[in-house]
Amino acid sequence: MTQVFYFKINLNKFGEMKIQAEKEKKTFINAVIGFLVVAVLLIVGLVYLNQELTQKVENRQQFLSETEVQLKSFQTSEDYLSSNDLDRLAQTFNNRIFWAKKMVALSREINDKLAVRKFSFANGVLTLNGITPVEKNIREIDLINDFIDRLKNNPEISDDFPQIKSGLITKQTVKDTDIMEFVIECYSKDSNKTTGSER
Repeated sequence: MTQVFYFKINLNKFGEMKIQAEKEKKTFINAVIGFLVVAVLLIVGLVYLNQELTQKVENRQQFLSETEVQLKSFQTSEDYLSSNDLDRLAQTFNNRIFWAKKMVALSREINDKLAVRKFSFANGVLTLNGITPVEKNIREIDLINDFIDRLKNNPEISDDFPQIKSGLITKQTVKDTDIMEFVIECYSKDSNKTTGSER
């Protein structure tokens, strides 16, 4: 008896391999297209973010420049240290020379980091209202305290206003730039007696 052998030949094997190769190629192409789309979206997003940040930086620089110009104008403008204000203060004490010396001494202690935009005198208290721009590497509280220390160390001011202290400090944001508004109160000898008797 002869043994019969059976062989199974898959004639579709080549066709299946070709279909598999085409699927892999299509998957690869889809993956590359997906990667390119994601890369393009990321690049567009980065360009947009960069433009936004650049615009913000330019806005801040422009406002800082405007603020610096305004600070300089505050320091030199007659609107903020007017003769009317000096006259009112001088009439209160009947001594124009007294207030002229105080204003000269005050102007010497104001630096380019802050500005006194107005002042008033009532009940023996000289109140200075000022502003300073908020900068990244500078503590505005230190600027204000240094200004107070300079006032205290200037005998032309501290002899008549022995008690000088910080008042209200507020922070405001204008056009993406922070501004610190501060109040400094200078108490005359008469006001010290008044506050001392009240305590």
